[in-house]
Amino acid sequence: MFQPGEAFQFDWSEDWATIGGERVKLQVAHSKLSHSRAFIVRAYPLQTHEMLFDAHWHAFRVFGGIPGRGIYDNMKTAVDRVGRGKQRDVNARFQSMASHYVFEPEFCNPAAGWEKGQVEKNVRDARNRLRQVMPVFKDLGELNQWLEDRCIALWSETAHRELSGSIADAWEAERSVLMVLPPAFDGFVEHSKRVSPTCLITFERNPYSVPASFANRPVSLRFYPERLVIVAEGQTVCSHERIIDRSHSKPGKVIYDWRHYLAVIQRKPGALRNGAPFTEMPNTFRQLQDHMLRKDGGDREMVDILSLVLHHNEDAVLRAVKLALEAGVPTKTHILNPAA
Repeated sequence: MFQPGEAFQFDWSEDWATIGGERVKLQVAHSKLSHSRAFIVRAYPLQTHEMLFDAHWHAFRVFGGIPGRGIYDNMKTAVDRVGRGKQRDVNARFQSMASHYVFEPEFCNPAAGWEKGQVEKNVRDARNRLRQVMPVFKDLGELNQWLEDRCIALWSETAHRELSGSIADAWEAERSVLMVLPPAFDGFVEHSKRVSPTCLITFERNPYSVPASFANRPVSLRFYPERLVIVAEGQTVCSHERIIDRSHSKPGKVIYDWRHYLAVIQRKPGALRNGAPFTEMPNTFRQLQDHMLRKDGGDREMVDILSLVLHHNEDAVLRAVKLALEAGVPTKTHILNPAA
């Protein structure tokens, strides 16, 4: 019998869910408090470091604190090399996460899954408890919110096998002895990249845009489960929503931010006409472009208007453009000075 606040157990499993009308294979993180047996499951597209770190944060958040140690098998994201007995070369990034949350990682002997039998059983039970009533989801975020809510509901519905009352009752008692939850560990994984002459970096077969001033320069790519952050010279350059598509039969999708190419069109206004990044502009700007490019010098005027977002609030610029369009005077003068 584990003591309150003594330990938690962690494991992965694979499962399927219907997301956005498509049946998707998922990696499911299972975390369980060893004393109260409160459990949480969370789904991810991959079993990688950034997903592992995110799973720990959400488990500790739901549990309301952190036990003294974590019990794992010898997963590759945690253990670089298995030595004799309990000797392990622990992955440096994993150890940083454990140190941040101040718990001691403990690893099972190879092929000894019974050493973390509670969470092994939880993997089996979760499939039966959750899959039977699992609806269809629009995205992974909606699925994970449903999983979290359903797990917490099951705490109250499930009797604790060794203590009187439910899992929820045992968790209420255990929560007071858990270590206080610090801010989330900054669980990114970092790769070095060189920006292409067309202002792109490629990650997982998908090219992402970077501001034109960084073309042909080295940057650092920090990736999280749901976003990418590009860093150079110690400063965040830009960020993108991360696109994960496990299908290798489809070509990669280019993810543009049209703002990244403003420096290019300031030098070459004609590039605005056929530039793929500018198809991503808000519709109000696209409407203005239709007007501007019909007249001589319209390329340059349009570039000057778009460049306002570099120094002014973009919503304010969009409002000025919308007013000019509604007034039937979509010109640079009226947009810069609505009273003109």
